[in-house]
Amino acid sequence: MSTLCVSELNILLVEPSALQRKIMIQQLQDEQVTAIDTASSLHDALEKMLRVPPDLVISTLHFDDGSAVELLGAMRRMPQLAEIPFMLVSSETRKSHLEVFKQSGVVAILPKPFTRHHLGSALNATLDVLDSEHIELAYYDIESLRVLIVDDSRMARNLIRRVLSNLGIVHLIEAEDGREAINRLGSETVDLVVTDYNMPEVNGLELTEFIRHSELHAHLPVLMVTSEANEAHLSQVAQSGVNALTDKPFEPETVKRLLIQMLNQS
Repeated sequence: MSTLCVSELNILLVEPSALQRKIMIQQLQDEQVTAIDTASSLHDALEKMLRVPPDLVISTLHFDDGSAVELLGAMRRMPQLAEIPFMLVSSETRKSHLEVFKQSGVVAILPKPFTRHHLGSALNATLDVLDSEHIELAYYDIESLRVLIVDDSRMARNLIRRVLSNLGIVHLIEAEDGREAINRLGSETVDLVVTDYNMPEVNGLELTEFIRHSELHAHLPVLMVTSEANEAHLSQVAQSGVNALTDKPFEPETVKRLLIQMLNQS
């Protein structure tokens, strides 16, 4: 668990509705969060973040002057804001409308209205992103472990890199898709592959199948991160030879648990 506390978080809440802001502030206070600033628009949010960068941005989907997609995009383009964890709160359920957030490395997507359990889990995920807690493995020195991160989204790679770095992993190699990953495997020695499923050229399923049919790499553990949820898809992925699956957005504590389980079985 993180050594940081929820009460230490400085949060910017972006919500145009005064009533919804009041409700959400109360819900955050019920979770012991006290340092809460608010913004009602995209412009206001960016202005406040540039003045005092928060530990976490919690945002609704739509504002009068833009959307959470535009807000997140603007943050990721600014070096001083790019690494701030982002949490979406939305009543939107259409996969196509949420996919951009799943691929952008958000820490959580909460339904509207959300439960106290939803909020607590999302806040804990934020703490895990912000905090460092090295793991101990039976068969590996964590600082010598070499991990290949494969994702066509730079923002998603950044989040995975941050989570793995917080666990004490320092040797991190990146590839933008499965084709580049295969090339990197030809020139790099790695101990673990963490890959997205949806990628151009060669997707995560095809990459895993390449690894399993390779004499040199068949032993490599593969952790797949996927935003797909249907049973047929998950069954197909499982049969490809992945060692573990986790959702997008993922909880860092889940990734930590899966890594320990996978690598201690090596």
